[in-house]
Formats: sequence, structure tokens, C-alpha cells
Amino acid sequence: MQETVSLQGLVATSPRTVTTKDGYPITSFRLVCTTRRYNRELAQWEDSHTNWYTVIGFRRIAENMAASLEKGQRVILNGRIRVKDWDNGEKTGTSVEIEALGIGHDLTWGTSVFERTVYQSAESEELTSAAS
Repeated sequence: MQETVSLQGLVATSPRTVTTKDGYPITSFRLVCTTRRYNRELAQWEDSHTNWYTVIGFRRIAENMAASLEKGQRVILNGRIRVKDWDNGEKTGTSVEIEALGIGHDLTWGTSVFERTVYQSAESEELTSAAS
């Protein structure tokens, strides 16, 4: 069973892209999500708990994340959650990774311009080349 989550947060690190030996891009960055609550006694908003996530995108979404996202931008993310325990010999811990299924700028905080990317399949490229 795949568990999906929706998160609203801040891109905390610059997106980093690597390419697999098969030529597929993988883009990752850290996302920070801080819960805010209203303190009635002080009549102001306060930051509460903060969670950190590693966001990973594969193939097309990886390309679009690399071209569209920058450190400091606010985003809304939908993805598959993976919780992993780790041990490096000195320390142990738990990390939470989110495989991005959909991501975009949070328009509560600003504006964005969408530009659709048109992809051609390998089959349609072959047909175009053969017709030339």
C-alpha cells in the first residue's frame, strides 16, 4: 500500500540534480514545514513544531523541479512517503523521504507563471525523422 501525503512548506536547500547511468534525472531538495498557531494571550502567531523532509523527483518531474524551484520558495507538494531508519556507526536516526508526484508554488505567498513543456516520445521522434 502506498501512503500519500500533501505538504505545504519552504524549499530549504537548492534543488540538486543527478543523472543515472541510464540517463534519467533525479532531483532532490530538503523541505521544511513549520506548524503555526495563534497565541491568544499574546494576540500573535507563533511557530510551533518543525518537520524536515527530503523530497525526491524522478524523470520528468525531476527536470521540471530543477527548472522551476529555488531555495526559499514556498511550495505545495503531493507525494509518496517513505520513513527510513539509519545508522552510520556513530549515530542513529530516522529520515522521511517524499517521492514527489505533484508539486507547485504556493500561490498564497505570491504569483507564478506556468509554462507547459511538450514532450515527444521516442516513437514520434522516429516518425518525424523518417518523414524528413
